[in-house]
Amino acid sequence: MSPSGGPARTGPDGADRTLRALGLDGVPREEPLLYPGAWPRESGVLKGDRLLPLDRVVHGDREPVLAIGSNGSPAQLRHKMGEFGIDSPLPMVGSRVTGLDIGVSAHVSRMGYVSASPVCAPGVVRELFVLWLDAEQLAVIDASEGVPVASGNFDRAWLPAPDVRVEPGDGTVLSGAYAYVNRHGVLHDGDGAPRPHPGRQRPLITGLLRESARLRGLFGATPEEFCARARSDRRLCERGTRLFAEEGRVTASGLERYVDSGRTPDDALPPPTAPMP
Repeated sequence: MSPSGGPARTGPDGADRTLRALGLDGVPREEPLLYPGAWPRESGVLKGDRLLPLDRVVHGDREPVLAIGSNGSPAQLRHKMGEFGIDSPLPMVGSRVTGLDIGVSAHVSRMGYVSASPVCAPGVVRELFVLWLDAEQLAVIDASEGVPVASGNFDRAWLPAPDVRVEPGDGTVLSGAYAYVNRHGVLHDGDGAPRPHPGRQRPLITGLLRESARLRGLFGATPEEFCARARSDRRLCERGTRLFAEEGRVTASGLERYVDSGRTPDDALPPPTAPMP
């Protein structure tokens, strides 16, 4: 505890481990042009507004979930969990992942951004975070991705090894991990291959608006206009999502075959109601 009686703001090494001090406090749900938010430089355990050092990289009593977009942002995770008063520790483990890449979701989020979505990419290696979630945390993330409802944007799919190889850094290869697969598909690059997500919203939205007069008619000519209009009008987001398909800009992620084909946690809780992206 701190001298004031509140929780200590430092880690065991005496360093300030708050998200603000680490430059990780921006929340994409509140500022959509920040999407996907700042990812940590190293593994850690999210506890309240602090990212503390890890003591191990595999947590067999929890479910491994790959963070593809803003779920790799501690501030976004804190925001999602905070809606339900959940502040239990959440391990985030930097891992070497082979067989996936990061594409662009073929839907407009009512949070105001165009999110990332995993795509099948044999041989491609990415450094991603594995979130080790307990049943309560998993239910919140599921709800935030729209998994429990027919109108949601994502399914949770179990990606088994060796199709997707996840190495958390201690010599272990996981038997698989969950990922959220977009039900609408992903945007393609013009030649049919999934379009890579640039990792920043401003260039992504700028490019999407430049390529479609109809999209500009719906959302305006700038990323700021796009975000503001999307956040204020859910039906407009749905129209934008349909427009991607109508203009022939959508392709499959290649991961659809894993949806409903994997395991379901035995102790999963009924999902809470949470805002969907």
